Amino acid sequence: MPDFCRRHQTILMHSFEFTQRAPYGGAVSLRFTPVFKEQGALQYARYDYTAWGEPIRTNGFAPDGRWFGAVPETIVAVDGDNANRLIPRIQYVIENYKFRSLGDYSAWPGPNSNTFVQAVLDAVPELKAVLPPTAIGKDYPYEGEWLGITPSRTGIYASLGGYLGLTVGWVEGIELNFFGAVLGIDVRRPIEGFKPKWFPAALA
Repeated sequence: MPDFCRRHQTILMHSFEFTQRAPYGGAVSLRFTPVFKEQGALQYARYDYTAWGEPIRTNGFAPDGRWFGAVPETIVAVDGDNANRLIPRIQYVIENYKFRSLGDYSAWPGPNSNTFVQAVLDAVPELKAVLPPTAIGKDYPYEGEWLGITPSRTGIYASLGGYLGLTVGWVEGIELNFFGAVLGIDVRRPIEGFKPKWFPAALA
């Protein structure tokens, strides 16, 4: 954990990259986990959306604990007054998350852990965090809407139940989702933006 996290209210987003066993061999998967500490709290709260037991597990793992051997990488870190302002909105999403019953979890096309994290990010666009194209489940229509504004509020998206989708945004770039295969172009980086690449599904 960063040193400042030990002193202030903090919001962190951890990323894990690990190899997931499958009948056809190993597949590299991505997982994201929100962690935060409220003002005056003595410990962090970590929330994992899993396929077993109660889908939303609170402090089932150490805040900076590994996931299937993968070491967490902090991709978002906010502290102080900004964190204090955003934490209640994150808590509200977690406490009122729609898919929190046994059997709700679905690895593909969702709702999975990436759907859960995307719902959190939608509530706090100030974090300016965008899940990568390979985070399958992020495009699952949590609100049940097929068309809407992107999490960054800089574009629009269309999704057919998470199976087919198109996203166009300044921050998100251009993403075409076709049954788990994602073609992504970064429009903010022209040098790299016109080198499209097919990404494999990244389940979590």
